[in-house]
Amino acid sequence: MNLPNKLTLLRVIMIPIFLVVFLCPLGIDRQVARYIAAAIFCIASATDALDGHIARKYNLVTNFGKFMDPLADKLLVCSAMIALIGVSDAHVALPSWVVIIIIAREFIITGFRTIAVEQNVVIAASKWGKLKTISQMLMLILLLLNINNTILIYASIVLIVLSVVLTVISAVDYIVKNRAVLKE
Repeated sequence: MNLPNKLTLLRVIMIPIFLVVFLCPLGIDRQVARYIAAAIFCIASATDALDGHIARKYNLVTNFGKFMDPLADKLLVCSAMIALIGVSDAHVALPSWVVIIIIAREFIITGFRTIAVEQNVVIAASKWGKLKTISQMLMLILLLLNINNTILIYASIVLIVLSVVLTVISAVDYIVKNRAVLKE
């Protein structure tokens, strides 16, 4: 169990902690709980960049990391999005249709990658996929913080739209660039 894999596992362990703080603040002021949850989410998100950087720099890439790192990212982002649906104290609500599009894309690409693996084809993350993840994480941070500031409210709305657009573009990009996988 190398350091990048430990960071990935840490990210997975942080998900239920994040959810408990966000959904069941246990006597903590609701906005303070949101700040703490956002901080936990930021730390978990930072482990994503850090584990990949360390794995590549020190040649510590493992099959466990190849499998768990993207899974941990999906679990973190999807958990946060689902937790934000229907939150009554939100200045900007996260529409359920946005969450459905983003999660549907994850299922589609995961299925697509499964077919590729069966054909011994490795599909690397694209720049669109990385931009999608960054936009989603920034969107989630702003929505979690829930700051009643006109600029941040508009920024949240822009990031919701951007996340949906990049989600669709990255899905199309993966499929078009690797369509030969579907012809087998």
